[in-house]
Amino acid sequence: MSRPVRMSLPTRAPTWVSTRRLFEEKLQDLHKCTDFNHIKEVHAQIIKRNLHNDLYVAPKLISAFSLCHQMNLAVNVFNQIQDPNVHLYNTLIRAHVQNSQSLKAFATFFDMQKNGLFADNFTYPFLLKACNGKGWLPTVQMIHCHVEKYGFFGDLFVPNSLIDSYSKCGLLGVNYAMKLFMEMGEKDLVSWNSMIGGLVKAGDLGRARKLFDEMAERDAVSWNTILDGYVKAGEMSQAFNLFEKMPERNVVSWSTMVSGYCKTGDMEMARMLFDKMPFKNLVTWTIIISGFAEKGLAKEATTLYNQMEAAGLKPDDGTLISILAACAESGLLVLGKKVHASIKKIRIKCSVNVSNALVDMYAKCGRVDKALSIFNEMSMRDLVSWNCMLQGLAMHGHGEKAIQLFSKMQQEGFKPDKVTLIAILCACTHAGFVDQGLSYFNSMERDHGIVPHIEHYGCMIDLLGRGGRLEEAFRLVQSMPMEPNDVIWGTLLGACRVHNAVPLAEKVLDRLITLEQSDPGNYSMLSNIFAAAGDWNSVANMRLQMKSTGVQKPSGASSIELDDEVHEFTVFDKSHPKTDKIYQILVKLGQDLKQVAYAPEADL
Repeated sequence: MSRPVRMSLPTRAPTWVSTRRLFEEKLQDLHKCTDFNHIKEVHAQIIKRNLHNDLYVAPKLISAFSLCHQMNLAVNVFNQIQDPNVHLYNTLIRAHVQNSQSLKAFATFFDMQKNGLFADNFTYPFLLKACNGKGWLPTVQMIHCHVEKYGFFGDLFVPNSLIDSYSKCGLLGVNYAMKLFMEMGEKDLVSWNSMIGGLVKAGDLGRARKLFDEMAERDAVSWNTILDGYVKAGEMSQAFNLFEKMPERNVVSWSTMVSGYCKTGDMEMARMLFDKMPFKNLVTWTIIISGFAEKGLAKEATTLYNQMEAAGLKPDDGTLISILAACAESGLLVLGKKVHASIKKIRIKCSVNVSNALVDMYAKCGRVDKALSIFNEMSMRDLVSWNCMLQGLAMHGHGEKAIQLFSKMQQEGFKPDKVTLIAILCACTHAGFVDQGLSYFNSMERDHGIVPHIEHYGCMIDLLGRGGRLEEAFRLVQSMPMEPNDVIWGTLLGACRVHNAVPLAEKVLDRLITLEQSDPGNYSMLSNIFAAAGDWNSVANMRLQMKSTGVQKPSGASSIELDDEVHEFTVFDKSHPKTDKIYQILVKLGQDLKQVAYAPEADL
């Protein structure tokens, strides 16, 4: 008799298996996650499963919170562990460093030592990342002693980190780095590149190139580091020679060269290299567009910006801010408006930094109304936002509006910094509010805890000088806690010219000559003061003195934006392609002015 056939039904895996596997997958990459909401969900599951004390889970959670800049939560996770190990301490130290909390990183390190735990070969490189600047040199030396004491030089990552940190501590630090480099028995490519990079940062291109030439093996970082050194020093011939010798050029190499030629003003060479690039990224496009914008070449800059968009590249915050800053520098409103239109087209909401750049650009291009409109529409503002708007109002003479805005800023809880006070003092200067400016200056340290810098004194000298209070301005210069520079004395000399204060002008020029003997503007200004006072003998003597010392005043320049291009002119300039037509118009204007009996000033 045949046995009945049994059908096996498909079994369903228990749900707890798939849930656990899913949770384990979430944990595996948690330390790389930047989605704060997702991290909070996983954190809740960790607490629910009673894994918050797990020494495998806690470091991942701390790293995740660190990437989201949630350091309070990261510290809370750490504090829940009763017996933290070195790995957990290292994770928290690294998190503090990543969030620019250097002092807290070292506090964690000292707490680790207090609890009887010894640092390992990962601890010190993390701490060294927190050391940046001349003031950190003693700390780097202290870490160096620890590394030697506990024998961590065997791991090349540690001495390489020391070289990098020493190199960030100024010229003296670079010398310590070089000493360490020479003493190292074993060196890898990172050691050489770090040392060359340090020398380049210190401006010691000679030693940097010598080390580069001694390298048995070089990579793209080696070539690009020394190339960047030549470019930043403005030595474009040397840079080009090195560029031609490079076995392989990546986008960094090409971008460095394009940037160098932009900075030296050789836009023809910059454009030629840009066009030859086999591959262009957003950084390269930003460099070339900003370069043309800074030179006031609107047509070229706008054409390139359109090409960038046509290539499918979406400008990020860095690109937008760089181009807008270049437009602000050169007064190139047409490109600034083009960028603003693009922002509206591709973005729902501007970041605070981009909005600040727009406010600054419109203000510096003379569209204060537009700058104020954007400022008022910002849903979030930082101190830079207020400073940009205050500076814009100040430079265009809107003193009362600037003072009102300054009051509103303080009412909304923003504490002014030194830049804010420079802006408000400039606003008082341009509006002629002498007493109010003095009041702000005298309240700086008392009300805001800001010790006046030389820039604030410069504003006050300008304010008092324009107001005709020259003796008061001179006394303020003499009472300054720092040595007055040529800008301070030059500002006072300019005020003397406005008010024809001949005796004081002579005193000021004597001080200026000791600082800037060869500046022709100072001699020319005093000569104009003598001329205004009718002292023609002194004018003649001043001219003779200028000739005898070989001083010659360079021609001033004026610029105007017309048909999407900035045109610059100097006195008797004939370099413009439409020179003949321009001079014909000038002659006609001169004739028309004579008919209305206009008399120009007799300034030299």
